[in-house]
Amino acid sequence: MARITYYVALPFVRGDDGSLAAEGGVECPSPHAAVGRARTMAHGKAGAVAFSRSGEPELGDFDPAVVLAVFGEVPADLSEL
Repeated sequence: MARITYYVALPFVRGDDGSLAAEGGVECPSPHAAVGRARTMAHGKAGAVAFSRSGEPELGDFDPAVVLAVFGEVPADLSEL
């Protein structure tokens, strides 16, 4: 089985009740691209995070996400990434 690493930029918005919620993430081709995209996404949003996740998609087996960069406000607990 082949291991794959995904790089993702994920923006967050603040809801009417003040809570932070994730919007749609964007897969990126590299860690550098994910960080740059998250930085751009954070403008006009509460914040954004760039992260990577490695695993074997065929098995549905993934390692925990690795946070590459955080911009602005994001939830304190990012373990659900």
